[in-house]
Parts: sequence; C-alpha cells; structure tokens
Amino acid sequence: MNPGAQHSDVPAAQPLRSDAERNRERIIAAARVVFARDGLGASMASVAREAGVGIATMFRRFPTKADLVDAVFCDRMDAYADAVAAGLDDPDPWHGFVGYIETACAMQAADSGFADVLTTTFPTAKGLERRRDEAYQGMVELISRAKATGRLREDFDSSDLVLLHMANAGVVNATSGAAPDAWRRVVALFVQSFEAPARGPLPASPEHDALYKAMLRAGSAGDAAPESSSGKD
Repeated sequence: MNPGAQHSDVPAAQPLRSDAERNRERIIAAARVVFARDGLGASMASVAREAGVGIATMFRRFPTKADLVDAVFCDRMDAYADAVAAGLDDPDPWHGFVGYIETACAMQAADSGFADVLTTTFPTAKGLERRRDEAYQGMVELISRAKATGRLREDFDSSDLVLLHMANAGVVNATSGAAPDAWRRVVALFVQSFEAPARGPLPASPEHDALYKAMLRAGSAGDAAPESSSGKD
C-alpha cells in the first residue's frame, strides 16, 4: 500500500492527446523504416518526411535523436540481451558463445540501424543503455566460460566483440544492397580467429575507455534539435 497516495501533491502525468499520440507512433514506425534502411546516420528530417509530420512536431515528440533511438530500439536491445542469455543457457559454453555471436551479427544484418546501435552509446537513452549493460555483464560471463573449456583463446578480450560488431556494422552498411550475405563470411573468419589454439600473439587490445569514447562520439552525431521548432502537433 501507499499511504497518502490519494492526496498526493504531485500532479499526475498527463496523457498525450490522441492526435499527438498518433504522431508519436507514426514517427516511431517511420524511424524503424528509415534507420533499418539507412542506419543511424539518417537525419531526423528524413524520419519526419517518412512520417509525414513537420520537423517541429518531430522534435516536440523526440527532442534528441537519442530519445528516438531509445523508443525505436529498446525492444531490439531486449532481443540482443536474450541472445546473451541463450548463450549462457547452452550446456556447451563454446557453442553458446558462437551462437550468441551469430545471432547478434544476424540482428545487425537484418537492420542497419541496429547494426549501428551495437557500436554506439546514448547515455540519455536510459532503457536501451540499461539493457546493454545487463547484456554486457552476461557477455563477460559467457567469455569466461568459453575460455574455461579451452576453446576460446586466452588473450581474447571483451573489447574484441565490440570490434567485431564495428566491423560487421561496416560490412552490413556497405554491402546490404549488393551482397547481403557478405557479413556471414566476415563473422566466420572472426570466429575462427577466436578459437584456440591461437596462431600467434595479438596486438594489445584497445582500452575500454577509448572504445567507449568512440561509441559516445558516434552517438553524439546529429543529436541536436534545430534552433527553432515552432508549430503544431
């Protein structure tokens, strides 16, 4: 129970008007189409055009691109986290590790926007980033288990998966229209390079903070609202 709830001085959140809610849903649906086709580099203006709304309406509903990304991709990040959980549930840790990689990279191949999401961070997209963090912790455990079997090379680092997703995103965005299955070969080459015994030593892995800064920089591109966003919903 919540004593005093009936007499709270805090005003209840007001629901959106029906037309404003319809605009919001139209924008999300349009963003799914535009980001899947063009990646996160697509402009907010292009999403507004696809939705058939004015740019002012766009920025009232979603003041930043991070807000829009959060609304569009939270469910995809849930599915990504589920892929990590499925890997942990596999009785064979190496098989679970490889299965996670193949599932996550297939998700990137199916959606250019999500290909970018896995290599971009949006600190203000709280729901999406919370699920990413949860998935990361599971991924670290999955790596540890795969190493314990002797199948995953000992010098493998979690940053190597970030690099894999960055490479896969580049391949997906470059080849999706002409060679949509090219990513499969790239991923297979990576997986074979991960397996023990290692063929030779690797250069030092990038600092995790440096990779985070790179992902943060990618997320900051195109995230500002226009100076003027007047108009009606």
